[in-house]
Amino acid sequence: MIEININPSSALDNLKLIQAQLGGEISNSNNQYKLFINNELAHGEINYANFDWGIHYMDFKIKFFDEVVIKTTSTEFNPLRFMYSLKGFFYHRFGVDKTERKVDEFHSLIFTNKNQKENFIHFPKDIRLHINMIQLERESFLRKKSSNVLSLNQRLHDIFVDTDHKHQFAHHGAFNLKIGDYIQKINNLKGVGMAKVLKMEALVYEILSFHIQQHDKSQKGISLPTSLATRELKIIRKISRDIIKNPSPNYTLNDLSVSSGLSQAKLQEGFKFLFKRTVTEYIRHIRLEKAKELLDTSGLNISQVVYSIGFTSRSYFSKIFKEKFKISPNEYRKLVIKNRRLENVAA
Repeated sequence: MIEININPSSALDNLKLIQAQLGGEISNSNNQYKLFINNELAHGEINYANFDWGIHYMDFKIKFFDEVVIKTTSTEFNPLRFMYSLKGFFYHRFGVDKTERKVDEFHSLIFTNKNQKENFIHFPKDIRLHINMIQLERESFLRKKSSNVLSLNQRLHDIFVDTDHKHQFAHHGAFNLKIGDYIQKINNLKGVGMAKVLKMEALVYEILSFHIQQHDKSQKGISLPTSLATRELKIIRKISRDIIKNPSPNYTLNDLSVSSGLSQAKLQEGFKFLFKRTVTEYIRHIRLEKAKELLDTSGLNISQVVYSIGFTSRSYFSKIFKEKFKISPNEYRKLVIKNRRLENVAA
């Protein structure tokens, strides 16, 4: 087991101190740092970016070849940490605890410790991990006029305003796919420079809001549907991903039930829980989003778009497209062409 001792004075110190123990090289582009490791200890990368008002973003996409424990002693840099496991799992404990608590895939953890106290994050070996962490420096964040911490539930509010770091806090969140979706959006961001940084910052705030919403639901006693297990929700998640990748087949509730091994009732309950839509509504939503993308980016005419995404009636497609986007497909296509001409003129 490798134990990495960290007493950071800043968020970037975390990255540098991990490098000192595990090796690798740090690159920097537009104030976004990447530690890439490829040796006998680990293979993968740790990405870091910092934003205004004390927000720091770290993303671990890595496989350790030995168990790794990161021991952090809380100093003047003692942020509130929001962690999420998109792939794999990890363990956490405070220094005063003897027992670790597991944070499984698609689950989250919010924690902070008192000044001069210890946190232990334990990563398993030989497992491909994708672990996300946002660190929030409370004193800096509270200077942000729009932070509005008064809107938080009492427990979280007390931790946010604890700028003297007198209290220990940990909240283990339930199964949550939305946070993972927004982490993936950050990974898929295109572009460079300020535009990319601003998009990334907006998504980081979205992730924070989902952590906070989940804590709020927990305080109110809102939990997963009792009839659905985490394993079943993961199956439903996979079905949704397959539909996104290929929206054109004639998906039926019966076929999806047979192929997944889940009852039709569980499929409907799971889709409503995860996506706030029935199975049919979800398929239609994905097809319309794909149609809009094709009208934006492809040279296909409207009829070709209609059939490529699995609809058989152009009139029905036009009707539901307008209901969703408040503009007809023809009008939208004309708007796209007009905007392209304006862009060409400006160029």
